[in-house]
Amino acid sequence: MKEIAIAHINDLQNGQMQQIAVNNTQILLSKINDKFYATGAFCPHSGAPLEKGILSGERIVCPWHNACFNAIAGQQEEPPGLNSLFAYMTRVEGEQVFVKLPEETSHQRTLEMAKYVPNADHRTFVILGAGAAGINAVETLRHEGFQGKVIFISAEATLPYDRTQLSKKYLQGKTTEKALSLRSHEFYDQYDIELKLGKTVTKVDPLKKIITFDDNSNLEYDSLLLATGGKAKKLKAPGSNLANIFTLRQPEDVNLILETAKDVKNVLIIGSSFIGMETAASLTQQGLNVTVVSPSDVPFKKILGDKLGKRFQKLHETNGVIFKFGTKAVEFNGDQKVESAKLENGETIATDLVIVGIGVVPNTDYLTDRDLIAEDNSITVNQYLQTNIEDIYAAGDIALFPYFPMKKSTRIEHWRLAAQHGRIAAKNMLSRNKLQKVSQIVPFFWSGQYNAKLRYVGHAEQWDEIAINGDLDQLEFLAFYLQNNKVMAVAGMNRDREIAAISELMREQKMPDANTVKAQKINWIDQV
Repeated sequence: MKEIAIAHINDLQNGQMQQIAVNNTQILLSKINDKFYATGAFCPHSGAPLEKGILSGERIVCPWHNACFNAIAGQQEEPPGLNSLFAYMTRVEGEQVFVKLPEETSHQRTLEMAKYVPNADHRTFVILGAGAAGINAVETLRHEGFQGKVIFISAEATLPYDRTQLSKKYLQGKTTEKALSLRSHEFYDQYDIELKLGKTVTKVDPLKKIITFDDNSNLEYDSLLLATGGKAKKLKAPGSNLANIFTLRQPEDVNLILETAKDVKNVLIIGSSFIGMETAASLTQQGLNVTVVSPSDVPFKKILGDKLGKRFQKLHETNGVIFKFGTKAVEFNGDQKVESAKLENGETIATDLVIVGIGVVPNTDYLTDRDLIAEDNSITVNQYLQTNIEDIYAAGDIALFPYFPMKKSTRIEHWRLAAQHGRIAAKNMLSRNKLQKVSQIVPFFWSGQYNAKLRYVGHAEQWDEIAINGDLDQLEFLAFYLQNNKVMAVAGMNRDREIAAISELMREQKMPDANTVKAQKINWIDQV
């Protein structure tokens, strides 16, 4: 192990970070309370340079997708991503900061995990669903020392994967299906996480604590996490069963779309929310002619509002996308394969490929106990993600959970929030004493369309006004969603550090009120 001087003690002020090259290794040096700490320099989730994020106390916040890490020990504190930062030993001698550099270095590491020891813990914990909530739950159980049996069930036959890439890099051909997988078979074997892939659950009996599969086999559990996410809504219009009409929810959907796209030029996308618009951007960049049909009058209106929606519309139109607003597809025609779509306004559009992106519904058809299911087929949970049936928890897209800033329960369909849910639920499955609350969560999501990278922190379903700081035309702004003199959410582009700072202020409940945000020019970085 080499020891190398990497900085002078006055190179950094308290609360600052600096990326330093040391023997072909990039290290992030942080100064906290006059002490120095060194970790890997790049976020394990997607490689963002953490130096461009913020340091909030002992917490490093990634500038791209708001993963959070402890600057002292390197462990991940908030998703997305699964790995922690590598941590280096440091010391100060005189006015020099030294770091101990092992022969083999890495920016990231997997935290220690427990394994199955039946003599230590005879319980069986089942995680149903292999999306973000399920993936994070199974690893959290082992991180927290659970030595019982962990069974991880997915209706899909593939290893758990990063769904956020499907409408972006994967649809653009910039990554492989293998690269979508978040862990290997060997990883799950190593930590005694029993995978049951391609297994469809048809029934949960909460009284007997038994799960039934579609082959009529059964599985008993002691504690169960329901994390089956959403399923894509399908059109019921005549002709919607023709070939080359797809939803986009799984890798095989993208594979079929890409294969079809090789021989076509005209694409019709139904829906103008994030799946639809990300798909439009991805396919336009591959030279296809894309038309978007939506009953709305502007993209993203329910989520981002009129002004931001129109700016995204302009971005897409600049790249060749054609919009048909205020109408919807009511019929598809063709000889076996789709050839045209008839719209509600009477217009007919020629198309060789249709992609339906009209949202998702909770995937809870396997539940027959009405005590578990709300009217919209979601699952009502309390602040600990517990259902009203003992030893059954729910997380992610299917969970109707109390969101305290709105003072009501809601569902939020975000990858990162589902991951946060999975971690909280797993910890609560293990302990009945120090329970984790969903009130500790600050929602965050992102979207990439062309070179435009949107970040959104908080959650707003209604607002009194949207206060915009910056320049929408130049795609450099913060948009504050204000209601009852509170900042409910903030959307931003090319203001990543400020969004990261705002997320920390929301977490610590230190956000200024709406009047202050509108009246003052706030240095958000200095507020943390």
